[in-house]
Amino acid sequence: MRRKACSVLSASAPLGASLLGAAMLLGVAGCAGLGGGNDVPAPAPVVDRAQTQAMLVTQQLEAVQRLLAAGPAEQAAIVSAAQRNFEDAPTPSRQLRYALLLGTPGHASTNVAEAAELLRDLMAVPEALVPPERALAQLSLALLEQQNALLAEQKRLQAAADRAERDRNNSASRRLQTEIEENARLRKQLEDAQKKLDAIANIEGRTP
Repeated sequence: MRRKACSVLSASAPLGASLLGAAMLLGVAGCAGLGGGNDVPAPAPVVDRAQTQAMLVTQQLEAVQRLLAAGPAEQAAIVSAAQRNFEDAPTPSRQLRYALLLGTPGHASTNVAEAAELLRDLMAVPEALVPPERALAQLSLALLEQQNALLAEQKRLQAAADRAERDRNNSASRRLQTEIEENARLRKQLEDAQKKLDAIANIEGRTP
C-alpha cells in the first residue's frame, strides 16, 4: 500500500512549486525506506557440526601424539600444562585431554589408575561430551580397564611366584636344618661307638 502511495505522489496533479517539491522529497525518502525494508538478510553462516566435532577429537589425539614424540622434560611440561588447564577450568574436554595424557604409557607421569578414574567420571555424564569425544573416552576407558586387569593379574602372579619361592626356600632351609641335625646325631653316635671300641681295645690290650 505504501509503495502504491509513493507512485501516486509522484504522479499527482501539479500543485504549488514549494508543495510539489516537498511532496517529492517526502515521497522519495519514503520509497527509499520501503525499498531498504525489502532487502533479503544475509544468510547465517552454516556450521558443519560433524566437522567441528571431528576437529575436537583430532586436537585430543594431536596432544597425545605430541606427548609421545617429546623428550622427558617436554613430556612433563605437557602433562603439567594439561593438569593446570583442567584445574583452572574443569571442562569435559580438558578433563578428557588430561585423562588421555595420564593414560598414555611410556612417560614418567603415566598414571593409569587416575586416568581411568577421570574417564569414569566423564562417562557418568556422557552427554557432557560430543559423540566423537564420548566414543574416544569410552574406548580409552575400556583399554585402561583392560590394562589395569592385566596389571592386577601380573601382580597376583608375581605375588604367587614370590610366595612359592619363599616356600621353597623355607622348605629347603628346613631340610637343610634337618640334615644338619641328623648329621650331628650320626656324628655323635659314631663318636660314642668309637669311644666304646677304644675302651674295648684298651681292655683287651691290658689282658695278659
